[in-house]
Amino acid sequence: MHQDLAILAGFAFVYALIAGRLERTPVAGALVFTAFGLAVGPEGLNWLTLDVHAQGLRTLAELTLALVLFTDAANADLSVLRLNYTIPERLLLIGLPLTILLGTAAAALLFPKLGMIECALLATMLAPTDAALGKAVVTNPAVPPPIREGLNVESGLNDGICVPILLILLAFASKPADGGSWQLVLEHFAQEIGIGGAVGIFFAIIGVWALRLSAGHGWLSPAWRQLPAIALALASFGAAQALGGSGFIACFVGGIVAGGMVRDQKQKHELLLAAEGSGDLFGLLTWVLFGAAVIGQALSRLTWEIVVYAVLSLTAVRMLPVWLALAGTGLNADGKLFLGWFGPRGLASIVFAIIVLDANLPGSETLTATVAWTVILSVLAHGLTASPLADVFARRNGAMKAPIT
Repeated sequence: MHQDLAILAGFAFVYALIAGRLERTPVAGALVFTAFGLAVGPEGLNWLTLDVHAQGLRTLAELTLALVLFTDAANADLSVLRLNYTIPERLLLIGLPLTILLGTAAAALLFPKLGMIECALLATMLAPTDAALGKAVVTNPAVPPPIREGLNVESGLNDGICVPILLILLAFASKPADGGSWQLVLEHFAQEIGIGGAVGIFFAIIGVWALRLSAGHGWLSPAWRQLPAIALALASFGAAQALGGSGFIACFVGGIVAGGMVRDQKQKHELLLAAEGSGDLFGLLTWVLFGAAVIGQALSRLTWEIVVYAVLSLTAVRMLPVWLALAGTGLNADGKLFLGWFGPRGLASIVFAIIVLDANLPGSETLTATVAWTVILSVLAHGLTASPLADVFARRNGAMKAPIT
Protein backbone atom coordinates (compact mmCIF):
# COMPACT_ATOMS: atom_id res chain seq x y z
CA MET A 1 0.00 0.00 0.00
CA HIS A 2 2.75 2.47 0.92
CA GLN A 3 4.60 1.65 -2.29
CA ASP A 4 1.43 2.33 -4.31
CA LEU A 5 0.99 5.65 -2.49
CA ALA A 6 4.60 6.68 -3.17
CA ILE A 7 4.31 5.81 -6.89
CA LEU A 8 1.02 7.65 -7.37
CA ALA A 9 2.10 10.74 -5.42
CA GLY A 10 5.48 10.83 -7.15
CA PHE A 11 3.90 10.64 -10.58
CA ALA A 12 1.38 13.38 -9.70
CA PHE A 13 4.25 15.63 -8.57
CA VAL A 14 6.31 15.04 -11.71
CA TYR A 15 3.31 15.58 -13.99
CA ALA A 16 2.47 18.84 -12.22
CA LEU A 17 5.95 20.10 -13.12
CA ILE A 18 5.45 19.52 -16.85
CA ALA A 19 1.66 19.88 -17.21
CA GLY A 20 1.87 23.34 -18.78
CA ARG A 21 4.32 22.15 -21.42
CA LEU A 22 2.31 19.03 -22.27
CA GLU A 23 -0.89 21.05 -22.64
CA ARG A 24 0.74 22.83 -25.59
CA THR A 25 1.28 19.52 -27.41
CA PRO A 26 -1.21 17.17 -29.11
CA VAL A 27 -0.62 14.60 -26.35
CA ALA A 28 -3.59 14.52 -23.98
CA GLY A 29 -2.93 14.20 -20.26
CA ALA A 30 -5.30 11.23 -20.07
CA LEU A 31 -3.06 9.36 -22.53
CA VAL A 32 -0.02 9.99 -20.33
CA PHE A 33 -1.86 8.91 -17.17
CA THR A 34 -3.21 5.74 -18.73
CA ALA A 35 0.11 4.78 -20.32
CA PHE A 36 1.89 5.28 -16.99
CA GLY A 37 -0.68 3.11 -15.21
CA LEU A 38 -0.26 0.35 -17.77
CA ALA A 39 3.55 0.60 -17.56
CA VAL A 40 3.75 0.27 -13.78
CA GLY A 41 0.75 -2.05 -13.37
CA PRO A 42 0.53 -5.85 -13.34
CA GLU A 43 0.85 -6.04 -17.14
CA GLY A 44 4.02 -3.93 -17.06
CA LEU A 45 6.64 -3.54 -14.34
CA ASN A 46 4.20 -4.75 -11.66
CA TRP A 47 5.15 -1.95 -9.28
CA LEU A 48 1.53 -0.93 -8.79
CA THR A 49 -0.50 -3.90 -7.58
CA LEU A 50 -4.22 -3.22 -7.57
CA ASP A 51 -7.41 -5.25 -7.53
CA VAL A 52 -9.97 -3.85 -9.93
CA HIS A 53 -12.71 -5.07 -7.57
CA ALA A 54 -11.19 -3.31 -4.55
CA GLN A 55 -13.51 -1.00 -2.61
CA GLY A 56 -10.83 1.69 -2.60
CA LEU A 57 -10.90 1.92 -6.40
CA ARG A 58 -14.66 2.38 -6.41
CA THR A 59 -14.46 4.96 -3.62
CA LEU A 60 -11.88 6.97 -5.57
CA ALA A 61 -14.02 6.72 -8.71
CA GLU A 62 -17.13 7.88 -6.85
CA LEU A 63 -15.39 10.86 -5.22
CA THR A 64 -13.88 11.81 -8.57
CA LEU A 65 -17.28 11.78 -10.27
CA ALA A 66 -18.83 13.70 -7.35
CA LEU A 67 -16.31 16.53 -7.70
CA VAL A 68 -16.51 16.54 -11.50
CA LEU A 69 -20.32 16.65 -11.46
CA PHE A 70 -20.36 19.52 -8.96
CA THR A 71 -17.70 21.66 -10.64
CA ASP A 72 -18.94 21.02 -14.20
CA ALA A 73 -22.52 21.89 -13.24
CA ALA A 74 -21.43 24.95 -11.25
CA ASN A 75 -19.22 26.15 -14.11
CA ALA A 76 -22.06 25.96 -16.63
CA ASP A 77 -22.61 29.57 -17.68
CA LEU A 78 -26.39 29.87 -17.74
CA SER A 79 -26.19 33.30 -19.37
CA VAL A 80 -24.29 31.76 -22.28
CA LEU A 81 -26.84 28.97 -22.39
CA ARG A 82 -29.63 31.54 -22.74
CA LEU A 83 -27.83 33.29 -25.63
CA ASN A 84 -26.65 30.17 -27.47
CA TYR A 85 -29.06 27.61 -26.12
CA THR A 86 -29.99 25.82 -29.34
CA ILE A 87 -26.87 23.67 -29.80
CA PRO A 88 -26.46 22.39 -26.21
CA GLU A 89 -30.23 22.09 -25.77
CA ARG A 90 -30.57 19.89 -28.85
CA LEU A 91 -27.42 17.89 -28.06
CA LEU A 92 -28.68 17.13 -24.54
CA LEU A 93 -32.42 16.71 -25.10
CA ILE A 94 -32.38 15.05 -28.55
CA GLY A 95 -28.84 13.91 -29.33
CA LEU A 96 -28.16 12.24 -25.96
CA PRO A 97 -31.30 10.05 -25.88
CA LEU A 98 -30.80 9.10 -29.53
CA THR A 99 -27.17 8.19 -28.79
CA ILE A 100 -28.25 5.89 -25.96
CA LEU A 101 -30.95 4.26 -28.11
CA LEU A 102 -28.63 3.74 -31.08
CA GLY A 103 -25.84 2.50 -28.79
CA THR A 104 -28.25 0.01 -27.20
CA ALA A 105 -29.31 -1.31 -30.60
CA ALA A 106 -25.69 -1.68 -31.74
CA ALA A 107 -24.81 -3.55 -28.54
CA ALA A 108 -27.78 -5.90 -28.96
CA LEU A 109 -26.58 -6.79 -32.48
CA LEU A 110 -22.90 -7.24 -31.59
CA PHE A 111 -23.29 -8.84 -28.15
CA PRO A 112 -26.26 -11.22 -28.34
CA LYS A 113 -25.33 -12.82 -25.00
CA LEU A 114 -25.94 -9.57 -23.17
CA GLY A 115 -29.41 -8.78 -21.91
CA MET A 116 -31.21 -5.69 -23.17
CA ILE A 117 -30.64 -3.87 -19.87
CA GLU A 118 -26.91 -4.61 -20.07
CA CYS A 119 -26.87 -3.28 -23.64
CA ALA A 120 -28.57 -0.12 -22.43
CA LEU A 121 -26.02 0.14 -19.60
CA LEU A 122 -23.18 -0.03 -22.11
CA ALA A 123 -24.73 2.69 -24.25
CA THR A 124 -25.34 4.88 -21.19
CA MET A 125 -21.79 4.48 -19.90
CA LEU A 126 -20.43 5.65 -23.26
CA ALA A 127 -22.92 8.47 -23.85
CA PRO A 128 -21.26 11.22 -21.73
CA THR A 129 -18.52 13.26 -23.38
CA ASP A 130 -15.34 14.59 -21.77
CA ALA A 131 -14.27 18.08 -22.79
CA ALA A 132 -10.85 17.56 -21.17
CA LEU A 133 -9.84 15.25 -24.03
CA GLY A 134 -10.81 17.91 -26.55
CA LYS A 135 -9.48 20.85 -24.57
CA ALA A 136 -7.85 22.30 -27.66
CA VAL A 137 -11.34 22.67 -29.13
CA VAL A 138 -13.26 24.23 -26.24
CA THR A 139 -10.41 26.62 -25.32
CA ASN A 140 -9.49 27.69 -28.86
CA PRO A 141 -10.83 31.24 -29.32
CA ALA A 142 -10.65 30.83 -33.10
CA VAL A 143 -13.39 28.18 -32.98
CA PRO A 144 -16.76 29.94 -33.38
CA PRO A 145 -18.33 30.62 -29.94
CA PRO A 146 -21.62 28.74 -30.58
CA ILE A 147 -19.66 25.57 -31.38
CA ARG A 148 -17.16 25.96 -28.55
CA GLU A 149 -19.76 26.81 -25.95
CA GLY A 150 -22.13 24.11 -27.20
CA LEU A 151 -19.52 21.39 -26.70
CA ASN A 152 -18.48 22.81 -23.34
CA VAL A 153 -22.01 22.98 -21.93
CA GLU A 154 -22.87 19.55 -23.33
CA SER A 155 -19.86 17.87 -21.71
CA GLY A 156 -20.52 19.67 -18.44
CA LEU A 157 -24.11 18.49 -18.14
CA ASN A 158 -24.49 15.17 -19.98
CA ASP A 159 -22.71 13.06 -17.34
CA GLY A 160 -25.14 14.35 -14.70
CA ILE A 161 -28.10 13.57 -16.95
CA CYS A 162 -26.78 10.03 -17.50
CA VAL A 163 -26.43 9.32 -13.77
CA PRO A 164 -30.14 8.66 -13.06
CA ILE A 165 -30.40 6.56 -16.22
CA LEU A 166 -27.43 4.48 -15.07
CA LEU A 167 -28.85 4.12 -11.56
CA ILE A 168 -32.25 2.88 -12.69
CA LEU A 169 -30.71 0.45 -15.22
CA LEU A 170 -28.43 -0.95 -12.50
CA ALA A 171 -31.40 -1.31 -10.19
CA PHE A 172 -33.39 -3.18 -12.82
CA ALA A 173 -30.40 -5.35 -13.75
CA SER A 174 -29.96 -6.53 -10.16
CA LYS A 175 -33.63 -7.37 -9.49
CA PRO A 176 -35.70 -10.41 -10.54
CA ALA A 177 -38.30 -9.69 -13.20
CA ASP A 178 -41.57 -9.79 -11.21
CA GLY A 179 -44.09 -7.02 -10.81
CA GLY A 180 -43.49 -6.35 -7.10
CA SER A 181 -39.77 -6.04 -7.62
CA TRP A 182 -40.19 -3.55 -10.47
CA GLN A 183 -42.39 -1.42 -8.23
CA LEU A 184 -39.78 -1.52 -5.47
CA VAL A 185 -37.06 -0.57 -7.96
CA LEU A 186 -39.04 2.43 -9.20
CA GLU A 187 -39.81 3.54 -5.66
CA HIS A 188 -36.15 3.24 -4.71
CA PHE A 189 -35.12 5.15 -7.82
CA ALA A 190 -37.59 7.96 -7.07
CA GLN A 191 -36.28 8.06 -3.51
CA GLU A 192 -32.67 8.36 -4.69
CA ILE A 193 -33.53 11.15 -7.11
CA GLY A 194 -35.79 13.02 -4.67
CA ILE A 195 -33.49 12.83 -1.67
CA GLY A 196 -30.39 13.50 -3.76
CA GLY A 197 -31.93 16.56 -5.40
CA ALA A 198 -33.24 17.93 -2.10
CA VAL A 199 -29.88 17.48 -0.36
CA GLY A 200 -28.04 19.14 -3.24
CA ILE A 201 -30.37 22.15 -3.23
CA PHE A 202 -30.19 22.47 0.57
CA PHE A 203 -26.40 22.41 0.76
CA ALA A 204 -26.04 24.76 -2.23
CA ILE A 205 -28.41 27.40 -0.80
CA ILE A 206 -27.02 27.20 2.73
CA GLY A 207 -23.44 27.08 1.46
CA VAL A 208 -23.66 30.09 -0.88
CA TRP A 209 -25.59 32.10 1.75
CA ALA A 210 -22.92 31.31 4.35
CA LEU A 211 -20.16 32.29 1.93
CA ARG A 212 -21.82 35.62 1.22
CA LEU A 213 -22.29 36.28 4.94
CA SER A 214 -18.66 35.42 5.69
CA ALA A 215 -17.31 37.49 2.81
CA GLY A 216 -19.49 40.45 3.80
CA HIS A 217 -18.05 40.46 7.32
CA GLY A 218 -14.48 39.86 6.14
CA TRP A 219 -14.29 36.51 7.91
CA LEU A 220 -13.16 34.49 4.89
CA SER A 221 -9.42 33.91 4.97
CA PRO A 222 -7.63 33.84 1.58
CA ALA A 223 -5.94 30.59 2.59
CA TRP A 224 -9.33 28.92 3.12
CA ARG A 225 -11.26 30.64 0.33
CA GLN A 226 -11.02 27.72 -2.10
CA LEU A 227 -11.97 24.97 0.35
CA PRO A 228 -15.76 25.55 0.65
CA ALA A 229 -16.55 24.28 -2.87
CA ILE A 230 -14.77 20.98 -2.19
CA ALA A 231 -16.49 20.68 1.19
CA LEU A 232 -19.90 21.44 -0.33
CA ALA A 233 -19.47 18.80 -3.03
CA LEU A 234 -18.29 16.08 -0.65
CA ALA A 235 -20.82 17.00 2.06
CA SER A 236 -23.63 16.84 -0.49
CA PHE A 237 -22.42 13.47 -1.73
CA GLY A 238 -21.97 11.97 1.74
CA ALA A 239 -25.22 13.31 3.20
CA ALA A 240 -27.31 12.16 0.24
CA GLN A 241 -25.79 8.67 0.34
CA ALA A 242 -26.32 8.43 4.11
CA LEU A 243 -29.98 9.45 3.79
CA GLY A 244 -30.69 6.89 1.07
CA GLY A 245 -30.42 9.24 -1.89
CA SER A 246 -27.99 9.52 -4.77
CA GLY A 247 -24.85 11.46 -3.95
CA PHE A 248 -24.22 11.99 -7.66
CA ILE A 249 -27.61 13.64 -8.16
CA ALA A 250 -26.96 15.79 -5.08
CA CYS A 251 -23.64 17.00 -6.49
CA PHE A 252 -25.07 17.68 -9.95
CA VAL A 253 -28.16 19.54 -8.73
CA GLY A 254 -26.18 21.31 -6.01
CA GLY A 255 -23.60 22.45 -8.55
CA ILE A 256 -26.24 23.92 -10.87
CA VAL A 257 -27.95 25.76 -7.99
CA ALA A 258 -24.70 27.03 -6.47
CA GLY A 259 -23.37 28.12 -9.87
CA GLY A 260 -26.60 29.91 -10.66
CA MET A 261 -26.50 31.80 -7.34
CA VAL A 262 -22.97 33.10 -7.96
CA ARG A 263 -23.43 35.46 -10.90
CA ASP A 264 -19.92 36.93 -10.99
CA GLN A 265 -17.87 34.60 -13.23
CA LYS A 266 -14.54 35.74 -11.76
CA GLN A 267 -15.74 35.11 -8.22
CA LYS A 268 -17.15 31.74 -9.25
CA HIS A 269 -13.82 30.77 -10.82
CA GLU A 270 -11.95 31.67 -7.63
CA LEU A 271 -14.32 29.63 -5.48
CA LEU A 272 -14.18 26.59 -7.77
CA LEU A 273 -10.44 26.67 -8.53
CA ALA A 274 -9.40 24.32 -5.73
CA ALA A 275 -12.33 21.98 -6.37
CA GLU A 276 -11.32 21.78 -10.03
CA GLY A 277 -7.72 21.12 -8.99
CA SER A 278 -8.81 18.37 -6.61
CA GLY A 279 -11.00 16.93 -9.34
CA ASP A 280 -8.02 16.99 -11.72
CA LEU A 281 -5.87 15.18 -9.14
CA PHE A 282 -8.53 12.56 -8.48
CA GLY A 283 -9.00 12.26 -12.23
CA LEU A 284 -5.27 11.72 -12.72
CA LEU A 285 -5.29 8.94 -10.12
CA THR A 286 -8.39 7.38 -11.65
CA TRP A 287 -6.79 7.37 -15.13
CA VAL A 288 -3.61 5.80 -13.72
CA LEU A 289 -5.59 3.11 -11.89
CA PHE A 290 -7.65 2.59 -15.04
CA GLY A 291 -4.46 1.93 -16.97
CA ALA A 292 -3.06 -0.39 -14.29
CA ALA A 293 -6.14 -2.32 -13.18
CA VAL A 294 -8.64 -2.20 -16.05
CA ILE A 295 -6.68 -2.04 -19.32
CA GLY A 296 -4.53 -4.99 -18.30
CA GLN A 297 -7.65 -7.15 -18.04
CA ALA A 298 -9.16 -5.60 -21.16
CA LEU A 299 -6.13 -6.65 -23.22
CA SER A 300 -6.96 -10.31 -22.72
CA ARG A 301 -10.64 -9.81 -23.59
CA LEU A 302 -10.24 -7.97 -26.88
CA THR A 303 -12.55 -9.34 -29.60
CA TRP A 304 -13.60 -8.08 -33.00
CA GLU A 305 -17.06 -7.31 -31.61
CA ILE A 306 -15.53 -4.99 -29.00
CA VAL A 307 -13.41 -3.24 -31.63
CA VAL A 308 -16.39 -2.74 -33.95
CA TYR A 309 -18.57 -1.40 -31.14
CA ALA A 310 -15.84 0.97 -29.96
CA VAL A 311 -15.41 2.38 -33.47
CA LEU A 312 -19.18 2.69 -33.96
CA SER A 313 -19.56 4.39 -30.56
CA LEU A 314 -17.06 7.08 -31.53
CA THR A 315 -18.46 7.56 -35.02
CA ALA A 316 -21.97 6.60 -36.16
CA VAL A 317 -23.52 6.15 -32.69
CA ARG A 318 -22.42 9.68 -31.76
CA MET A 319 -22.37 11.50 -35.08
CA LEU A 320 -25.70 10.39 -36.55
CA PRO A 321 -27.76 11.52 -33.49
CA VAL A 322 -25.88 14.84 -33.45
CA TRP A 323 -26.62 15.38 -37.16
CA LEU A 324 -30.32 14.61 -36.62
CA ALA A 325 -30.52 16.71 -33.45
CA LEU A 326 -29.10 19.77 -35.22
CA ALA A 327 -31.33 19.52 -38.29
CA GLY A 328 -33.10 22.78 -38.97
CA THR A 329 -30.73 24.93 -36.89
CA GLY A 330 -29.05 26.51 -39.89
CA LEU A 331 -25.72 24.95 -38.92
CA ASN A 332 -23.72 23.85 -41.96
CA ALA A 333 -22.40 20.35 -42.59
CA ASP A 334 -18.93 21.27 -41.31
CA GLY A 335 -20.40 22.33 -37.98
CA LYS A 336 -22.53 19.21 -37.58
CA LEU A 337 -19.62 16.89 -38.40
CA PHE A 338 -17.28 18.82 -36.10
CA LEU A 339 -19.72 18.65 -33.18
CA GLY A 340 -20.39 14.99 -33.90
CA TRP A 341 -16.72 14.01 -34.02
CA PHE A 342 -15.71 15.85 -30.86
CA GLY A 343 -17.61 13.69 -28.45
CA PRO A 344 -14.61 12.15 -26.66
CA ARG A 345 -15.24 9.52 -23.99
CA GLY A 346 -13.27 9.81 -20.82
CA LEU A 347 -13.52 10.12 -17.07
CA ALA A 348 -17.28 9.72 -16.63
CA SER A 349 -17.28 6.53 -18.74
CA ILE A 350 -14.42 5.11 -16.68
CA VAL A 351 -16.15 5.86 -13.38
CA PHE A 352 -19.42 4.40 -14.66
CA ALA A 353 -17.55 1.27 -15.80
CA ILE A 354 -15.94 0.78 -12.39
CA ILE A 355 -19.33 1.15 -10.69
CA VAL A 356 -20.96 -1.33 -13.09
CA LEU A 357 -18.07 -3.78 -12.71
CA ASP A 358 -18.55 -3.69 -8.94
CA ALA A 359 -22.23 -4.63 -9.42
CA ASN A 360 -21.17 -8.13 -10.58
CA LEU A 361 -23.60 -8.41 -13.47
CA PRO A 362 -23.34 -11.50 -15.73
CA GLY A 363 -21.90 -9.44 -18.58
CA SER A 364 -19.93 -6.94 -16.50
CA GLU A 365 -16.53 -8.03 -17.85
CA THR A 366 -17.66 -7.59 -21.46
CA LEU A 367 -19.16 -4.20 -20.59
CA THR A 368 -15.98 -3.05 -18.84
CA ALA A 369 -13.69 -4.26 -21.62
CA THR A 370 -15.81 -2.51 -24.26
CA VAL A 371 -15.81 0.76 -22.32
CA ALA A 372 -12.05 0.45 -21.77
CA TRP A 373 -11.26 -0.01 -25.46
CA THR A 374 -13.66 2.75 -26.50
CA VAL A 375 -11.97 5.16 -24.10
CA ILE A 376 -8.51 4.05 -25.27
CA LEU A 377 -9.44 4.72 -28.91
CA SER A 378 -11.03 8.02 -27.93
CA VAL A 379 -7.94 9.18 -26.03
CA LEU A 380 -5.80 8.45 -29.09
CA ALA A 381 -8.15 9.69 -31.81
CA HIS A 382 -9.53 12.81 -30.13
CA GLY A 383 -6.32 13.71 -28.35
CA LEU A 384 -4.33 13.71 -31.59
CA THR A 385 -6.96 15.41 -33.78
CA ALA A 386 -8.21 18.13 -31.40
CA SER A 387 -5.66 20.83 -32.26
CA PRO A 388 -5.31 20.28 -36.05
CA LEU A 389 -9.03 19.85 -36.70
CA ALA A 390 -9.89 22.84 -34.50
CA ASP A 391 -7.50 24.99 -36.52
CA VAL A 392 -8.90 23.77 -39.84
CA PHE A 393 -12.49 24.25 -38.73
CA ALA A 394 -11.74 27.72 -37.35
CA ARG A 395 -10.23 28.81 -40.68
CA ARG A 396 -13.21 27.50 -42.65
CA ASN A 397 -15.92 28.79 -40.30
CA GLY A 398 -14.38 31.70 -38.44
CA ALA A 399 -17.22 34.04 -39.36
CA MET A 400 -19.77 32.04 -37.35
CA LYS A 401 -20.15 34.51 -34.49
CA ALA A 402 -23.89 34.91 -34.08
CA PRO A 403 -26.01 32.52 -31.97
CA ILE A 404 -27.47 29.56 -33.83
CA THR A 405 -31.27 29.76 -33.89
